[in-house]
Amino acid sequence: MKKFLFTLIAGLGLIQSTQAQVGCDMMNLIVNVSDTSLVKLYHPGHYLTSPQNENIIVWEITDSQGIIIADDTLIDNSDFLFYHNIPINDTMNVTALLSNDSAGVACLIEDQLYWEVTEVIPGVFTGRWEFLHGNTGADVTNTAGIDDIEPATASVYPNPSSDVINISIDKGQLQAIEIYSLTGNLVFKTNLNSNNFKLKIDNYVSGTYLLRIIDEKNEVTNSIIIKD
Repeated sequence: MKKFLFTLIAGLGLIQSTQAQVGCDMMNLIVNVSDTSLVKLYHPGHYLTSPQNENIIVWEITDSQGIIIADDTLIDNSDFLFYHNIPINDTMNVTALLSNDSAGVACLIEDQLYWEVTEVIPGVFTGRWEFLHGNTGADVTNTAGIDDIEPATASVYPNPSSDVINISIDKGQLQAIEIYSLTGNLVFKTNLNSNNFKLKIDNYVSGTYLLRIIDEKNEVTNSIIIKD
């Protein structure tokens, strides 16, 4: 497990001098707190990306079958704590998408948690959830065209939703709507010529998606939608 990032954020002065220079490939998730049924994850990208108050981290935890265990969208927060009932002989999949509009950053980290057993002294063992691969982030800024998160010119509601999300813009016409998974795969696309659209998501797998709204001037607005 790579823990060298802790040295980068040890002092406030160093944080300020490195925030704008650290790339996605220098970010990796860390387990701060671990118990059999509780995990607290830490994302160092929050302190390495400025301005911090504009950092949005979308977390999603799934079991080995892809069923969501926990998910949340956190603003200006590096920590994600969740409870679960996954047995220690199984694994959990972790996805964390950090985006910051002002910094022009979108970093995706995917990894797996497994129960690591350590023999502290002969015959005495301890265990904790740890990351299996220690993966660093991938720059997905251009994959899904992330420019703005929840801009004022677009209306997306209700969000979260289990069946229908209404999408509209207050100026001009909608030209196209695109939906991407957190890994950048295109899930849905439709061409339009109206100022509103009802997006049916009742058949979508529960989780978080990236919404790309394109208007008649080919200007792109992006948001995050959550399927309950």
